[in-house]
Order: sequence, then structure tokens, then C-alpha cells
Amino acid sequence: MSLALVAAVIVAGSIAGCLGSLLGIGGGVFLVPFLNVGLGLDFKIAMAISLMTVIATSSAVSAGTAGRQLINLRLGMLLEIASTAGGLLAGITVERLTSGALSLLFALVTAAIAVIMVSRLERRNVLDASENVGALGGRFYDEESGREVSYRVKRLPLAMFASLIAGSVSGALGIGGGILKVPVLNAWCGVPMRAAAATSALMIGVTAVSSVPLQYARGYVTPPLAAAAVLGVLVGSRGGFWFGGRARVKWLKLLMACVLFAVSSLYFIRALR
Repeated sequence: MSLALVAAVIVAGSIAGCLGSLLGIGGGVFLVPFLNVGLGLDFKIAMAISLMTVIATSSAVSAGTAGRQLINLRLGMLLEIASTAGGLLAGITVERLTSGALSLLFALVTAAIAVIMVSRLERRNVLDASENVGALGGRFYDEESGREVSYRVKRLPLAMFASLIAGSVSGALGIGGGILKVPVLNAWCGVPMRAAAATSALMIGVTAVSSVPLQYARGYVTPPLAAAAVLGVLVGSRGGFWFGGRARVKWLKLLMACVLFAVSSLYFIRALR
């Protein structure tokens, strides 16, 4: 293992951490393709290392947003029940899937979510601060509009089902369930983008923890590369905080869609070879 390889993983981890803190998706959507396609690591090894960085991203983002009222703890812990169950299920069944099947699943999931994000670019999901938010809703200060806003959670069964699938996707692909949770919470469940990203960032770490021990026991986690990726993620997350506080919600959604479309195209090509 060369110094150049470790340095490349640190840089990739930094970019993944920046994307993860910006969008609440964990950054694995970038790191897995880099490790698998760019460095030639087996998909399952890339997935396991990425899951380690998902935990780091979750910790960094949660610590950075805890005082801004963006994390909806009640909603997050409720949805995490379903996510953890999905993560455990994936950790047990991923051994039975081929690399080609994993690549195709990765491509289909990312393409579908990208389409959802593009179709909802202008939707904000905010209410007047004086309105009742219900048992699972929340309030936070929105820097873009310069006022406190409220939101009410809708379609909770859909959010629970999406979290179950997200946990399975996270455990099987190592990309962090936020790639599914954030779009679903924002598009159909009434949660604003910033709150959905922050809440997802909290949840994805717990989901990843349910899968990582199984991957480590199977020998898929390479400690030196995992440590390098985690170091990069912690550095990149700082940059993500800075950009996230200044970017418009519309551009955050568009960035997420572009990343997903690019990764989906790459893995469709690999799956069809």
C-alpha cells in the first residue's frame, strides 16, 4: 500500500465528506465509485470502507448542526427503527448478490432518486412559524429567507417504508441511506431540504453501525484505507458546512441530482459489460 494511494483516498474522502455534509447523503455515492472504479477495489471492500466514512460523516454533521434546530430528533429516531432493520437485513443477504447485480441496483436507485429531485426543485415545504407542527414537525431559522419557519410531517407510513429500503440500500451498497431518505422526506413527507439533510445525517450513522460489524468480520474493511477515508471525510465536512450555509436550497437539490445522474450512468455502463 503506497503513500500515493493513501493520499488519493484522503482526497476522495474529503470530497465525499463535503457532499455528505451538504446533502445529508453520507458521501458514499461518490466514494464507492472512486474506490471501486478508480482504484480497482472489489465492490464489497469499497462498500465496507464507505460505511466507515458514513459513520464519520454522521458524527461530524450532527455535531455541527445540533445547535441550529435542523435535526428533528423525534422523527429521526422513529425512522431509524426501520432503517436499522433494513441495514441488518442487507448485511445478512449482501453475500448472495454478485458484483454485477450490486452495480445494477446502485445505478437504478441513484437514477430514480435523481429524477425525483429534479421534479421537486422549487418545493420548499415551509409553513408560517405560528402554525401547529404536530407531534413530529419542527421549527428552525431559515438563513435563506431570514426568518423562522415551521414544517409538518406528512405520510409517515411512506417515510417508514422508505427508511426500511434506505437501510437495506445502505447495508448493501455502502452509500448511506440518506440518498433515499432525503429526497423522500423532502418530496413527499413535507420536510424542508435543510432539515431533511440534517436529520438524515444523524440517522445514516446509526444505520451504518448496524452493518459495519458484519462487514468487518468478513474481512471487507481495510483498516489503513478506512482510516484515510475517515480522515478525509472529517476535513471535507468542514467545507460542506461552509458552503451549505450559503447555498440556496434549489442549488443543493440540483447538485444532488447531478451527482446521482453521473454515478448512475457510470454504474449502468459497468453493469451492462
